[in-house]
Amino acid sequence: MTIQKFSKREAIRFGWNTMKSNLGFFIGLLIVVILIGIVPGIIADLLAKDAPVLSIIISIASWVLQLVIGMGLIKIALRFCDKEKGEFAELFSCFPLFFKYLFGSILCMLIVLGGMILLIIPGIIWSIKFQFFTYFIIDKGLGPIEALKRSSAITKGAKWDLFIFGLLLGLINLLGALCLLVGLFATIPTTIVAMAFVYRKLLAQTEIVQL
Repeated sequence: MTIQKFSKREAIRFGWNTMKSNLGFFIGLLIVVILIGIVPGIIADLLAKDAPVLSIIISIASWVLQLVIGMGLIKIALRFCDKEKGEFAELFSCFPLFFKYLFGSILCMLIVLGGMILLIIPGIIWSIKFQFFTYFIIDKGLGPIEALKRSSAITKGAKWDLFIFGLLLGLINLLGALCLLVGLFATIPTTIVAMAFVYRKLLAQTEIVQL
């Protein structure tokens, strides 16, 4: 059996160097993301008393937009991994994939929840096993079930490394938050790109094995 491997140091270094080379772009990108995440919520709260229906519509629209932007951030990270430049327009480019992403997220959540009920450990394992399903939807346009299957395939033999890697990324962002939150403008792009880098590495290894 071929064990899928990746270098945590290489992934984090690639994310860090990509962030440094495109710092202005990422700062502007995160400011846009933050504003889109906050402003509609403020408007919805202001309208909640006098126009509750409109407030609910704005809240739902904001939730949908935030999911789409989350997908857009992954797409931008993948572009950098492919040695292409990120573009602000990519933030909103994944609207056609929204329902695939939504249904996939629900399926993954139910699977992980079921694992958590089974003494927690299976839930952790399954969350690692299926963590790249969103990448397959965004990168390959796959349906939810096929994306979950492909994520399961590329994480085979790499779950422990992915668990440690996830802890490292969490620690990096914690350090960014401790730097008066300003550090997050450096650590969030670093970790997003690093995770996309790992996806690309594992996917490439799987495709080589299949050949």
